[in-house]
Amino acid sequence: MAQKPSIPKGTRDFSPAEMLRRNYIFDTIKGVFQMYGYMPIETPAMENLETLLGKYGEEGDKLLFKVLNSGDYLSKADKDLLGRGDSNRVALQISEKGLRYDLTVPFARFVVQHQNELSFPFKRYQVQPVWRADRPQKGRYREFYQCDVDVIGSDSLLNEVELLQIVDEVYRRLNIKVLIKLNNRKVLAGIAEIIGETDRLVDITVAIDKLDKIGLEKVRQELAERGLSREAIEKLEPILAVKGSNNEKLASLREILKDSETGLRGVEEIETVLKLVGALKLETSVELDLTLARGLNYYTGAIFEVKALDVEIGSITGGGRYDDLTGIFGMPGMSGVGISFGADRIFDVMNQLELYPEEVSVATQVLFVNFGDKEAAHCLKLAAELRSKGIKTEVYPDNAKMKKQMAYADKKQIGYVALLGENEIAKGLITLKDMHSGEQSSITLDEVVERIKA
Repeated sequence: MAQKPSIPKGTRDFSPAEMLRRNYIFDTIKGVFQMYGYMPIETPAMENLETLLGKYGEEGDKLLFKVLNSGDYLSKADKDLLGRGDSNRVALQISEKGLRYDLTVPFARFVVQHQNELSFPFKRYQVQPVWRADRPQKGRYREFYQCDVDVIGSDSLLNEVELLQIVDEVYRRLNIKVLIKLNNRKVLAGIAEIIGETDRLVDITVAIDKLDKIGLEKVRQELAERGLSREAIEKLEPILAVKGSNNEKLASLREILKDSETGLRGVEEIETVLKLVGALKLETSVELDLTLARGLNYYTGAIFEVKALDVEIGSITGGGRYDDLTGIFGMPGMSGVGISFGADRIFDVMNQLELYPEEVSVATQVLFVNFGDKEAAHCLKLAAELRSKGIKTEVYPDNAKMKKQMAYADKKQIGYVALLGENEIAKGLITLKDMHSGEQSSITLDEVVERIKA
């Protein structure tokens, strides 16, 4: 008995109808990116492991999918390590490549490798899949698409403001109501400094980044496990609980961080971004959130997350400023900032809220029924003319029973069926049937075009 086919957990197949919807999302996002002057690039699905390791923190490294070396991959492995079952160290001996975890680190590698071919500041967008060996759950997949937009080679906070404009425009076009959350890693560094845990910034950010997911008690427990003193945790909690408007939170932060130069610099950056964004009158609200940490190690300045307001799901967009990501590849001092739209979560949100325009689900507008060889040959010519006028058209390939051809049109949600027998061909007419109303009329090709476009 043949084994029933399946796919790995955390991955998905997409039907033609689903791909029409996904392509609508991709095309909408790309259209906004292009409107702001960003150019497309692509990078390989695989990167050298040395490119990926150490860029995402300890937890991120654990989620990297590693690719076994070709041939007898065990031949170069240390036999003692194999005998002891030291899987982490053995993995590095039998695997030199890994699937990309995100698009930002490959982008930094790309910039360094192609720096002499690029004009800076370099504005790029990238829409490709990434892979993470995470535990699959609602809204979290092992293979998913990211739609990234970054500008590198500029320190200006105008770039952060432009990215917030892009977020606002994308979600306005997709008709998703969202909230933008904003923070700054310099503020978090300042908080670590004033609670006496400067060297534990990464531990603090990794833990508080989970606050929405696991709650305060478990975050408190994780901070203790990571070595923070009880006194430091007690100082941290009221800071993260600061409430009020953006201006009230900024005022509180200025007082809390008055002895931290780094922290105050972060406050000034937030204030500048909020002031510039406020003058633009975006439709999307921007909220200062001190619990926003973004667990990735490479962020150094502004950090963003976007939440859908009408659906319970994790963040659907996130990103931030990184001051020296290219430095790890031998090109120091190249600051950049970017955001990533999670296409799969956006897809789930739009499906749940049924936000797609009606025309997105339509692959074909007109189907010519096949009455035989002579009629089909004539239909081919007319179909070509309709396509030249921008109308998506099919000719049914077989001289099958009418019921079967109409069922095909119905299943594909084709709006109109064109019937051409000997009489229609002789008179230069097409009998056009509206599949929604059931009405049909004999009209000219030009009238067919007018009716469908109307």
